[in-house]
Amino acid sequence: MKIVFFGTPRFAVGVLNKIVDEKYNVVAVVTAPDRLAGRGKKLQASEVKEFALSKDLLVLQPEKLKSDEFINQLHSLNADVFVVVAFRMLPELVWKMPSKGTFNLHASLLPQYRGAAPINWAIINGEKETGVTTFFIKQEIDTGNIIFQEKIKIEDNWDAGILHDKLMEIGSGLVTKTLDSIDKNNIVTFPQDLSMSETILKSAPKIFKEDCKINFSDSAVNIYLKCKGLSPFLGAWCTIRNGEKSFTLKIFETSIINEAADDIKSGTTQTNNKTYIKIKAVDKWLFLISFQLEGKRRMKVDEFLRGFNWQSEIHLE
Repeated sequence: MKIVFFGTPRFAVGVLNKIVDEKYNVVAVVTAPDRLAGRGKKLQASEVKEFALSKDLLVLQPEKLKSDEFINQLHSLNADVFVVVAFRMLPELVWKMPSKGTFNLHASLLPQYRGAAPINWAIINGEKETGVTTFFIKQEIDTGNIIFQEKIKIEDNWDAGILHDKLMEIGSGLVTKTLDSIDKNNIVTFPQDLSMSETILKSAPKIFKEDCKINFSDSAVNIYLKCKGLSPFLGAWCTIRNGEKSFTLKIFETSIINEAADDIKSGTTQTNNKTYIKIKAVDKWLFLISFQLEGKRRMKVDEFLRGFNWQSEIHLE
């Protein structure tokens, strides 16, 4: 069975690695074109491309998925199935091409968390479980008939990075299970359950920089979950105000101090300048555990305080 794999980031690399290790016949890998990145603005290949080349796989990098050149390349491969993991939306003339269909691996239990950032939103919303789903692609994004699903419990100490790796691992197994069933022609699919109300059905839209900004007028629990849900790839951030100076601070880990402080303004900070910095949310205090000050590397609070004098008038907003 000839397979074309579509993917770009590290999550897709884990799945492609499993497919290659299991000796499936990957005839090509489709990924994003090289992009200028970093301070030097040098061309940078996607993680999927780097992995595919290390395995001597054919790599295609179309700018336009409807271009005649790309469509002709796909036709010439005569693939039986397309596998899509963390890639952009495919046009219909592409996903309808293979004889055995095109399926996607999505990092949620569909129909929950349709969208680009299901891992982050599951943590931010305080979910206790999530999972992975394989489904056949159709026109509307993340709506196709489900092939397989697998659940996973979200542990209290997991951030988005840990959950990403766990879902990549079980998702890789789910993809090979799906490929085996397709190859044996014993696939049984079922439609997504949309009987739940819109208030229960949650989405996972793409997260932009402004979405990552912390609002200290929010509850301590919500801030704690936001920092976990954006760690380590994006980073929840705020602005440090110290007189007329301001700096960006990314916060990756916090813990909630279970004491009320209703008479203190949100964003107020307190420290002993040795072992702790705490920040006031609308209802409680939060300890900073690890963070990254603009222009610095990520540090734990005690390491940071050995080289920085955190003054009492510093405010976060």
